[in-house]
Amino acid sequence: MCQPQPEGLRVVITGKGGVGKTTLTSCLATVLAANGINVLAVDEDPQMNLPNALGLDHEAASRIVPLNLHADYIEEKTGIRPGRSGWGAMFKLNPDVEDVVERFGLKIRDNLNLLVMGTVKQAGGGCLCAENVLLDATIRHLALRRNDAILLDTQAGMEHFGRALSKGFGQCLVVADNTFNALTVACHSAALARQTGIPLVYLVVNRIAPGGSAKLERFQKENGCRLEETFDAIVELPAEPALEALDPDVTRIMEDRESRYAAAVTSLASLLNAPPCSCSASATTHHHAH
Repeated sequence: MCQPQPEGLRVVITGKGGVGKTTLTSCLATVLAANGINVLAVDEDPQMNLPNALGLDHEAASRIVPLNLHADYIEEKTGIRPGRSGWGAMFKLNPDVEDVVERFGLKIRDNLNLLVMGTVKQAGGGCLCAENVLLDATIRHLALRRNDAILLDTQAGMEHFGRALSKGFGQCLVVADNTFNALTVACHSAALARQTGIPLVYLVVNRIAPGGSAKLERFQKENGCRLEETFDAIVELPAEPALEALDPDVTRIMEDRESRYAAAVTSLASLLNAPPCSCSASATTHHHAH
């Protein structure tokens, strides 16, 4: 039997580097906010490109201090100043981060706020660092907030699944292009997302050129990964040449009523708002951009 969806949207966006995750995150955030949904976009990618993609000018974006570098806040919440933790350090493993958005969230426009996390560093040599504990707690807290929409733009790769950073999110967008490498990573990411407990996992194939669907069929035959059995929905986004000219403020594409990419992202936002049943493989849907 299908389980009811939790209140609000909690979506993690993942995939290999260079496939358009941040562009998609910013455009989704923009269309959701325009529809009156209160959106919190969370940048967990160490490259910190999301502020620029959302339209923040270079000077304002350069002044952002990511959460993992706010030493005073980390010490206040965990009891340990960054750099002083180690096996012998005593600090809070479940810090109270209820005020994190209020203190460090940045308003981009109506209904749209941004929180820049900074990278969650891998614990070297078994060291459990205070800043890692804080970032992990923050993401867990955000996943449980009664907010209308939380979009988490993750760093490239699959390390965040290993740290269970996506635990508590209801939907996962695995972004790929139609290259063999990106689709292989996508299939592995889907398996990890399921293991993390995310009930709905979608494949978003970006930059689909005319005839691009044939490459998806060839990948499935050669790789043995049946995409429609692996994902709850497959969404195809068409190649959009105008994005390069708009860079870095790619959200302006959503104002172009002639853009097939913008129309496809709007359709994806509707899918997230009314997700399919996740109780059986037969629920898989395939969305083509027209």
